[in-house]
Amino acid sequence: MSTATPTVTTPAPPPPPSTGARVRKLLQARETGIVLAFLVVLAVTTAINPSFLFSKDGWRDLFLTPSILVVLAVGQAIVIITRNVDLSVGSILGLVAYATGRLFVDTGLPILVVLLLGILFGVALGLINGALVAFAKVPALVITLGTLYVYRGVMMSWAGSDRINASDIPSGLLSFGTSSILWIPSLAWISFVVLAIGAYLMGRTRGGREMYAIGSDPDAATLYGLQKTKRTLLAFAASGGLAGLAGVMYVARYGTISSGAGLGIEFEAVGAAVIGGVAIFGGSGTVLGAAVGAYLLMTINRGLPILGIQDFWQRAVVGLLIIVAIVLDKVLKDRQHKKLLAERDAA
Repeated sequence: MSTATPTVTTPAPPPPPSTGARVRKLLQARETGIVLAFLVVLAVTTAINPSFLFSKDGWRDLFLTPSILVVLAVGQAIVIITRNVDLSVGSILGLVAYATGRLFVDTGLPILVVLLLGILFGVALGLINGALVAFAKVPALVITLGTLYVYRGVMMSWAGSDRINASDIPSGLLSFGTSSILWIPSLAWISFVVLAIGAYLMGRTRGGREMYAIGSDPDAATLYGLQKTKRTLLAFAASGGLAGLAGVMYVARYGTISSGAGLGIEFEAVGAAVIGGVAIFGGSGTVLGAAVGAYLLMTINRGLPILGIQDFWQRAVVGLLIIVAIVLDKVLKDRQHKKLLAERDAA
C-alpha cells in the first residue's frame, strides 16, 4: 500500500491590472476632476493675462500663496476622514504666530527652538480639542466652534492693539520666507513635505487605515476593537500641530502679526478639503485631494479679479464649489451603496 503525499497548490497571484484599467481608475478618481478644474482655471486666467503665470511674481505666487492653506488642509483632511471637523485651526494659527513673535521679542532663544516650541504649542491646542471630543463625547463641530472663539479670545486679550513688526523677527527667518529653491518658494517645499508625509501615513500605515475605518463606520470600528479614542486624539493633535506649523510659516512670510492673523482661514481649510474630495461625513478622500483643493481655491481667489469679477462673487463661487462637492459626494455614495446591494443580490 502506497501513501501519496497530498500536493498543496498555491493559488496564482491575480494578474496585474491592464493599462486600460489603470487609466480608467485614474480618470474615475475624485482628485482627477479637481486637477482638471485647477488646470482650466489656470489656463483661462493665463490666456487673458499671461503674466498670471508667465512672470517671476506670477510663478512664485502660484506656489507661495496656497502653501499655508495646503498645510492646514492636510490636517483638516485627516480630522474629517475620522468623521470630525476642526474649526479652530485659524485661531491656533493666529495664536501660535503671535506667541512665536513674542518669543522672538522677549527671549533670546535660537530660531529653531522658537519654531519647534510654536509647533508643539499647536499640538497642545489640538490635543485639547481631541480630548474634549474623545472623552466628553461632544460633537467636534460644537467643541471646535467653541475653541475657535476661546483661542481667538485669548489671543485678542493677549495681543490687544499690540502688533509684532517685521523688525522684531530675525532676518534669517524672513529671508527664508522669501527664498526659493529650484525656482519654487521654500515655504511651498515645506508644504510638499507635509503633503508627502501625510499621504504616506494615511495611505500606507495601519494607523491611517484605521482612521478611514473609524470615519466610515464608527460603531463597527468600536466593535472590531479599533482604538477610536487614540486615533481621534492623534487626528486632532496632527491638525493642531500643522496649524502651529502654518502659524510659523505665517511669521516667516509676513513678519507682521496682529490679533487678526489667520482670521477666517479655518473655513477655507474645510472648503479645500471638501472640494478636494474628502467626504464631509468621513471615511473617504485623500490629503492629496485636499491639497489640490487648496490650490484651486487660491488660484480662483487670485484669478477672478483678473476676470473682472467682484469680491462678493469670488466668495459666492467658493461657496458654490463647496455645495457642489458635498452634493456630488452624496450622489456618489448613494450610487456606490446601490451598486453593492445589487452585487449582493446577484451573488
